[in-house]
Amino acid sequence: MVTRFLPLEPHDSREVAGYVLRARLGSGGMGDVFLSFTPGGRAVAIKLMRREFADDPEFRRRFRAEVSAAKRVQGLYTAPVVDADPDAPLPWLATAYVPGPSLQQAVAEYGMVNAITRKTRCFATGLLTVSRANLRTLQAPVRGFCGCGVELD
Repeated sequence: MVTRFLPLEPHDSREVAGYVLRARLGSGGMGDVFLSFTPGGRAVAIKLMRREFADDPEFRRRFRAEVSAAKRVQGLYTAPVVDADPDAPLPWLATAYVPGPSLQQAVAEYGMVNAITRKTRCFATGLLTVSRANLRTLQAPVRGFCGCGVELD
């Protein structure tokens, strides 16, 4: 398995709360996800929210709830929260980085059926962990949800 990281874009932040951003892992509707490292050298995924959400009180309330819920979920196939600041000028969340191939890479390596089967098993185990934490909703960073060899895109 070869994991390729995307370079930072010119407009990307270079640091978040002392975490030096090393590469871009992806982006979605809520924000961008970056690779960084703790002072001890542990790889983390930093989810940095989009600027347009920073002034939305309802978004901040939901993000605070997401951070709180994610801290209560602990399992083999979920990425633990390492750090977070939902009240920062740009809210952010750091979880352990879970390496794995993209779905496209997994299909190329394992074949469609095996890749989907692995992804489904991991995702189901992660959802069971969330269920056991008695959470009704969790908008977890999807990329960190499957630590068994296939990242969710």
